[in-house]
Amino acid sequence: MSTDQQPAVLHVERRPITHPDAQLLVEAVQEEYVARYGGRDESPIDPRDFEDPLGRFFVGYLDGVPVATGAWRRSAVRALGVEVTAEVKRMYVVPAAQRRGLARQMLAHLEATAADAGIEALVLETGLAQPEAIALYESSGYVPIPGFGYYCGSELSRCFGRVLELQH
Repeated sequence: MSTDQQPAVLHVERRPITHPDAQLLVEAVQEEYVARYGGRDESPIDPRDFEDPLGRFFVGYLDGVPVATGAWRRSAVRALGVEVTAEVKRMYVVPAAQRRGLARQMLAHLEATAADAGIEALVLETGLAQPEAIALYESSGYVPIPGFGYYCGSELSRCFGRVLELQH
């Protein structure tokens, strides 16, 4: 992107994971997992995990079109010396909108809303077949943490965490 171009600005709305726009994008990310890993993500998801007080689910829009998702849910994982954590889930940007800084905007939104809710650190799991996700998280200050959750012990899985600056 040249320096004279304006970066795309993502308009983020809180939605239930059952909202049609959310479902459309969740299905798209599942298709991405099939392409990259040979199967859908089978880690358990309860839609209530993304409702207050447990978590939040967001859809990002460009010109009214849903192009991105991101969510967090409270977690029992203890990492980076803190006990109040939430797990990042369903980070996704449709291919046509990638490489425009939208995933970074969604991640910043997740961090801010989690901090507002009293979350001290975010944790996440991603896979080796998603090098662009790993690069995003590392460049955003996330550091490797011990494996946790459904894919704990998987050779393809990588876990990261970041302590948040609590909002006042």
